Amino acid sequence: MRQMMNEQDLLRQAILSRLATVIDPETGVDVVRMRLIEDLEVNEDGFVRYTFRPSSPLCPLAVSLALSIRQAVGEVAGVSGQEIEVLGYVGAEELNALLQE
Repeated sequence: MRQMMNEQDLLRQAILSRLATVIDPETGVDVVRMRLIEDLEVNEDGFVRYTFRPSSPLCPLAVSLALSIRQAVGEVAGVSGQEIEVLGYVGAEELNALLQE
């Protein structure tokens, strides 16, 4: 059992490292340091669930950031799939629908 947790922990760290390369163009700071990614969970099959909370409800970059985040997570070796939920954004409903496509 501990072996499985290690693999999940390693994958989680790899995801966070990859997300640290996604930079918010307005601030020049990565989405991890800005704490825009919440509740990052990785299951034993490599499926990832997390929340993206833009820096403001009217964040003009929320759509492009969300797409960049989804792409970055998808590029990590070992990720079998992902579910991203956007919260705290005026267009969250539409953006969540777009991200599920």
